[in-house]
Amino acid sequence: MTAGSPIAALVSAAAEGDQSAWNEIVDRYTPLVVSVIYKHRLRPADAADVNQTLWLRLVEQIGRLREPEALPGWIMTTTRNECLRVLRVQQRTHLYDPLSEADALESEQLDADVEADLLAVERRQALRDGFAELTDQCKRLLTKLMTDPPPSYQVVSEELAMPVGSIGPTRIRCLEKLRKTPAISAFLGSSATRGGVLGAARLGQ
Repeated sequence: MTAGSPIAALVSAAAEGDQSAWNEIVDRYTPLVVSVIYKHRLRPADAADVNQTLWLRLVEQIGRLREPEALPGWIMTTTRNECLRVLRVQQRTHLYDPLSEADALESEQLDADVEADLLAVERRQALRDGFAELTDQCKRLLTKLMTDPPPSYQVVSEELAMPVGSIGPTRIRCLEKLRKTPAISAFLGSSATRGGVLGAARLGQ
């Protein structure tokens, strides 16, 4: 993502006190925060504390983020670090070896799971941002074809007043436009080295 990405714009607006931007950030990334907390198996009271601490720290730091577009990663890392802090406090009052082989393996799996969650959040957001840039025709057509189960071309033709023969080619053109939007292009570039798979690409299979 570039400095002009939707995430960077949200961060900038929130840092300037835009409440609607804050609300959107919270709505977008609360599922990621909850997922990270859940995977650390914290007690409910500790989980609530971590959630509150994360958002308070973001309030303090949002104007100083060097890479605003990396906000999802900052949220994930900060939440994980706060969870680990809580667990370390608990370890001081319980006999527990944090360096045991089983715990090390569990920690590695946890990191992998959290990274997958972050990628999923980024993928969904890229799809939402990219979809918003499509023409109304493409939005209507792709929305129809993404329903489960997908309707027949005949049904789509009747509901959208499109010739049956034009649905397939139009679908391909719309998917290509979606892949070329700045949001999707940025996601593909950032996730390529992590083996990310763009959900929208599956629509073309």
